[in-house]
Amino acid sequence: MKQLTDLKAILHSKRANIYYLEKCRVLQKDGRVLYLSEEKDNKQYFNIPIANTTCILLSGGTSITQNAVRMLSQAGVMIGFCGTGGTPLISVSEIEWLSPQSEYRPTEYVQSWLKFWFDDEKRLYYAKQLQIWRLEFIQNIYSHDNDLKQEGFDANQSNIKDLLNDYKNKIKYAQNVSNLLLNEATLTKKLYHLACHTTKTKDFTRVHKATDKANQFLNHGNYLTYGLAATTLWVLGIPHGFALMHGKTRRGALVFDIADLIKDALILPWAFICAKENLSEQDFRLQCLQNFTKHKALDFMFDCIKKICHEEQTNE
Repeated sequence: MKQLTDLKAILHSKRANIYYLEKCRVLQKDGRVLYLSEEKDNKQYFNIPIANTTCILLSGGTSITQNAVRMLSQAGVMIGFCGTGGTPLISVSEIEWLSPQSEYRPTEYVQSWLKFWFDDEKRLYYAKQLQIWRLEFIQNIYSHDNDLKQEGFDANQSNIKDLLNDYKNKIKYAQNVSNLLLNEATLTKKLYHLACHTTKTKDFTRVHKATDKANQFLNHGNYLTYGLAATTLWVLGIPHGFALMHGKTRRGALVFDIADLIKDALILPWAFICAKENLSEQDFRLQCLQNFTKHKALDFMFDCIKKICHEEQTNE
C-alpha cells in the first residue's frame, strides 16, 4: 500500500477535485482508492486521485471501507456524509465531517484565532472583515466572469452596484453580530430577487426542502462550498466551533462563515441559470467545480483566514 510520503505533495489550496458520490462503494484496492458503481448490469471501478482531492461527499446508497478511510486520511482528504442532492443526512443545516487525523498541522493560526475570539469587539471586527471580503469577491466575479456577464450578472449594472454599496455601508455601522446577520439576510434575499429577475424565474421562495431545481441546486452548491471551508479550517488547524457570525454554540458554525465568502458569487447565480436551462444536477455540479478552479475559490478562503491571523499577530 502506498504511504503518505509516496504521494505527490499538492497544497490543499491548489487541489482541483471534489467528489460527490452516490449508489457506490468506496474501497482500497492495489494501493489506490476506488469507487465501484452499483449498477446491476455494468459494475465498474473508477480511480480517485486522492493526492489532488480536497473532499469527498458521500450521498445515499454509499459505503466506504476502513482501508479507504485510512488512505484518504493519509492524503488529508475531508470526508462528508450528506443526503441526495447535497441535503445533509443528519439535519437540515449540518453536514457530518470526518476530519483526517493529524497532529502535525500548524499551530500559529489557531493560536492567533483564539487570542481575539474571546474579545467581543475584535470578533465583530473580523466578522465585518469577512463580509467586506465577501462583497469584494462578488464584485470581482461579477465584473470579470464573461459567462456571468452574458447571463446578466454584471457588477457594472446600477442595481447590483447600488446593492453592494448599500450593504457595505451597513456593515460599517453594524453594532453587533445580530445586526450583521440581519443585514446579511437582507442582502441574500435581494440577491435571490435579483437572480430571479435576471433569469426570469417566477414564484421562487427559498425553502431548503423544496423540490424545484433552483432550491435543489442552491442546496447542492452550498454543500460543495462547505466542503472547501471545512478543508481550509482543518488544514490551518482551526476548530469549526470558533465562529465569527453564525453563533458561539452552533456546531460547525465557522464552516458556514467561511463558505459565505464565495456562495453568493459562485453558487447563487449559477443555481438560477442552470435551473433556467433545465440542466441536470451533475451538470450543475460540474459548473460549480469549474468555477471553484477558475476563480481560485480555495486559495481565496485560505488567504482570508491567513490575513485575519496575520493581522492579529501584527497587532500584538
